[in-house]
Amino acid sequence: MRDMMGLMKQAQAMQQKLQDAQEELETLEVEGTSGGGVVLVRVSGKGALKAISIDPSLLNVDEKEILEDLIVAAMNDARGKADRAAQDRMADLTKGMPIPPGLKMF
Repeated sequence: MRDMMGLMKQAQAMQQKLQDAQEELETLEVEGTSGGGVVLVRVSGKGALKAISIDPSLLNVDEKEILEDLIVAAMNDARGKADRAAQDRMADLTKGMPIPPGLKMF
């Protein structure tokens, strides 16, 4: 019975750590860029778009498709960084725990 209580306490502690990590990812911001920095996007650690910055040289009606492609590329760059940050945070939390491969906690 003593082992069961210890296991329950460990589970509660892990649950709190996961909740704290989720909140941390909401406040974390990463930037993604494209076109050599002419398009910059900032996203939360969970991938929510926070801001876009576009160099004025791109604000040309004839280059609309290029601008759209650069925004998509910058967003994908930022999202990848946010995903890596979440994975790194989770790896820190679960170090040494027997978690099945491929289990996504975020």
